[in-house]
Amino acid sequence: MPRITPEDKRRTAKKDKMIDIERDAKIDYSAMSEECLVQIGPQFEGEPVRKGEYQVELGGPKADGVYMLRAKNMDDVEDGKMTVIGPDINEMEDGSSQPFALLVEISGKGMDSENEVVPERRLHSYQNYLDGVWATGARTDSWTRISKEAYEKGLKSFEDLGNIFRNLYMSDFLQIKKVACTFITDEKKVEEFLVEAKEVFAQRDARMKDMSEEEVEEFYSCTLCSSFAPSHVCIITPDRMSLCGALNYLDAKMTFQMEPDGYVGKHIKGELLDSDTYEYSGINEAVKEKSMGATERVYLHSAFDFPHTSCGCFQGLLFYIPEVDGFGYVHRDFQGEICNGRTFSSMAGEAAGGKQIEGLIGSAIDYLRSKKFLIGDGGLNRIVWLPKEIKEDLKEDIPEELYPKISSEEDATNVEDLMEFLEQQGHPCLT
Repeated sequence: MPRITPEDKRRTAKKDKMIDIERDAKIDYSAMSEECLVQIGPQFEGEPVRKGEYQVELGGPKADGVYMLRAKNMDDVEDGKMTVIGPDINEMEDGSSQPFALLVEISGKGMDSENEVVPERRLHSYQNYLDGVWATGARTDSWTRISKEAYEKGLKSFEDLGNIFRNLYMSDFLQIKKVACTFITDEKKVEEFLVEAKEVFAQRDARMKDMSEEEVEEFYSCTLCSSFAPSHVCIITPDRMSLCGALNYLDAKMTFQMEPDGYVGKHIKGELLDSDTYEYSGINEAVKEKSMGATERVYLHSAFDFPHTSCGCFQGLLFYIPEVDGFGYVHRDFQGEICNGRTFSSMAGEAAGGKQIEGLIGSAIDYLRSKKFLIGDGGLNRIVWLPKEIKEDLKEDIPEELYPKISSEEDATNVEDLMEFLEQQGHPCLT
């Protein structure tokens, strides 16, 4: 596999940003910047806000974070209405981590529940367009940081943030005529909203239930995270949704139809080169082109040899445990040490950035429900460890006889405990 130098990353990032700037040239960012006192534009994507630099952190590993966009009828949206439920930015403790939910409601010609995911994903970019604001994650795993510098310059109210979103949406999507935003920071209200949002996302994903890769000729790619991971190319198929969990196959298809020159691309899958790992000729060509040669081959359903690259917005990580020849999976909300003695953040830092790392790949939680989940490596029969929360969430998707044989943090906190547990349970990975 080719090694990516820092200069390669800088060159790729610069190219991607220039494409974004050219695509968004029609938007008057300078007028918006004067209005909210911080600079706005795609050139600020990818700039980090590190620990100790932020005024406030919204969502992330320490608190619930969720955003959702809903398309409604014209009469059901009050244009420009900005609602804050709970403490505003200027009422939060300096350096604190806060629960956060954002609901954006839009209306306009042709906007409905079938295509609302397209403008919803732009919230990722819009937040990162602000100088001094960093955002990652999606859906129920959102994480935003507002820097002290941006706060001191004037970004002190969610109303200001909502007005920026409104201006960007109306400039980006000419069919959108009304935009209203609701910002929720009250902990109980965030929890209530989270339940509602999960139901909406589940309904969206249910549309994919009966589709498979064999039934379609085109797959889709997403490079929305190129500012964070210049060489990463996320491949989306009916059997594999985006790593962040925000785009399934139909969402990606709709996104491409609405924005054919945007961050989602369409590719003929080509010849199936390997029926075990699901390597496709057309996808290899697409990945090589979009990664500027950094990645030449990719196995869509195997974590070895030529695994799918990872960005940084992934919902969780699949990690190989050589002592038991099996895999664990951990999501970003898991706190403390994993059974291999590491933390999510340490492994995430290693996996992120668009590198191919054998035995360590990011994925959406729903990928574990896929019929082709790591099929080249044995599928669910190779899963030996899951956080209790994820294990319970996947109970209906894990074979009944396998479920008790998969350990959690309650059964194994180190490799020795894990080996003992698997032997006692007779886990199939041992045979």
